Amino acid sequence: MSLVLRETFLAFRRAPLLSALSVTTIAFSLFVFGLFGLVALNIRLTIGDVAERVEVVAYVKRGTPVEVVTVATADIQAFPEVEAVAHVSETEALARARRDLREFQDIFQDLEANPLPASIEVQLKPPFRNAATAAEVAHRLQAFAFVDDVRYGRDWVENLDRLRNVAAAVGLVVGAAFALVAIIIIGTTIRMAVLQRAGEIAIMRLVGATDGFVRAPFLLEGLAKGVLGGLAALGLSYGAWALIDSYLIRAAFFTPGQAALGMAAGGVLGLLGSLVSVGRHLRNV
Repeated sequence: MSLVLRETFLAFRRAPLLSALSVTTIAFSLFVFGLFGLVALNIRLTIGDVAERVEVVAYVKRGTPVEVVTVATADIQAFPEVEAVAHVSETEALARARRDLREFQDIFQDLEANPLPASIEVQLKPPFRNAATAAEVAHRLQAFAFVDDVRYGRDWVENLDRLRNVAAAVGLVVGAAFALVAIIIIGTTIRMAVLQRAGEIAIMRLVGATDGFVRAPFLLEGLAKGVLGGLAALGLSYGAWALIDSYLIRAAFFTPGQAALGMAAGGVLGLLGSLVSVGRHLRNV
């Protein structure tokens, strides 16, 4: 293992300019991938913020005893999809309307009776904030005898589902394309290293070196270049994010775990690029 590490280190020393060019090329390819990742991350966070507003509201029939609603609220809270349940009385509903709908203050002042019904507001857990689950919960709420009507904004929630699916599909396709480009670039740089050391590899084979022994330094070199490129790309992505966050729009950056995962992905792409390139071109050396 120490010999493999030494050979990998010597590969960087033999051709420092080529190694630096390789790492730089990988860094910029991963930088583009990182920018797309930042866009995808912020879109996902925005959709998540919007999805927090997904709720199912059951309107209670007038004259329903509070005790009945309290017992039903506890039953609804036990639903596996439900995160929180709130009972809004008729008085609280009117107070909320007066606070939020200031353009109708004149109408509210002329009211002789409260026209707003009490309601039960049901918030769903993050994995269940979709149209299918909201419809299922609404159907179950409708089964309560004291429930007059149930609303969950079906059209709005269905549009949110479509947006989420489109964002996921675009992220998968574009992410796979950038990953393929990174693998090709890394594979090309490793192929150049293989061709540069063709004479040395031939001598190693003459003295009995196995294909695994010959491949190992190149695979480790690809891994190292991928990690270094990923680290440089992370720095470039941070600089781009800082500029965007300061002068354009507020945006989120990768968490430490996501950043570490990105660097690991760079290493994996480097390893894959090396594996493809070495396996193909060592046979011709």
